[in-house]
Amino acid sequence: MAPLLTARKAQLDAKGKGKRKADDIDVDSDDVQQPKQKRNKQRVLLLSSRGITHRMRHLMNDLETLLPHVKKDSKLDSKSQLHLLPEIADLNNCNNTLYFEARRHEDLYMWATKTPNGPSIKLHVQNVHTMDELKMTGNCLKGSRGILSFDKTFDETEWGKLTKEVFTHIFGVPPLARKAKPFIDHVLTFSILDNKIWFRNFQIMEKDPLQPNGPPQTSLVEIGPRFVLTPIRIFEGAFGGATVYSNPGSYTGANMFHAHELTSQIEFVTPASVRSVIRHARGDKYRQRKEAQEETSKRKVLRKRDEDTLAVSKVFA
Repeated sequence: MAPLLTARKAQLDAKGKGKRKADDIDVDSDDVQQPKQKRNKQRVLLLSSRGITHRMRHLMNDLETLLPHVKKDSKLDSKSQLHLLPEIADLNNCNNTLYFEARRHEDLYMWATKTPNGPSIKLHVQNVHTMDELKMTGNCLKGSRGILSFDKTFDETEWGKLTKEVFTHIFGVPPLARKAKPFIDHVLTFSILDNKIWFRNFQIMEKDPLQPNGPPQTSLVEIGPRFVLTPIRIFEGAFGGATVYSNPGSYTGANMFHAHELTSQIEFVTPASVRSVIRHARGDKYRQRKEAQEETSKRKVLRKRDEDTLAVSKVFA
């Protein structure tokens, strides 16, 4: 019996000194590594062109306040070198870009782009109202994350689905963003009405401010800013490339001469064309007034009677 015990002990010592085989290892279910969850690493580059007004600048500051994952950069000098923007976004370690382009110190256009490969959406910004201008009663924590709410109309069209996806990447704050706080206290809403995208920002109220000691009652109070976006074109690449979607009512120049007759048929009209039509209308009023004066003078000449033979000038000549 003793030799058997000695042999068994020697066998166990030999196993302990060497490496254990994979069959001898008891793997617990708790020790299995779970697949890593995909991390949201969206960062947005925010910049503008030269020539923006104070209202446009305040709108950009409001967006920077709402989106803690935004990286603001200096103004772009040239409006014709948009191909440089993907490189600038890459240098700032950003994979999204919000570029505000000002024209004639009046018109504001916004480019929402996924860099470096696209797509990119060009939109016309209208009816801009900043937070300081509105002075709403709502308020939210700076750096908090917001809930994105999209109208169901976005899912009815192909360009709406693409716009919804791009806006989700840009306006959706990642949970692990550097400046983000772990609170959700406001809602960013995007609604489509009259083929325009309406942006609103609301605070989530847990209680009624008129009854602070009453039962919890969730309500929404607008904070600001607010603006309206009109989609113009969607490009396949970043700030260029093949046109994926074009607004069917893009009328410019001579096509807008009779714009007052086409307003019920078109979707987007450039502001410069609208101002041109207004100037033409003013010219038409002036022209009509001058024509009426000429007709009046002609009627006066036709109504003038011939000199009578018994006139004083002829009798006493």
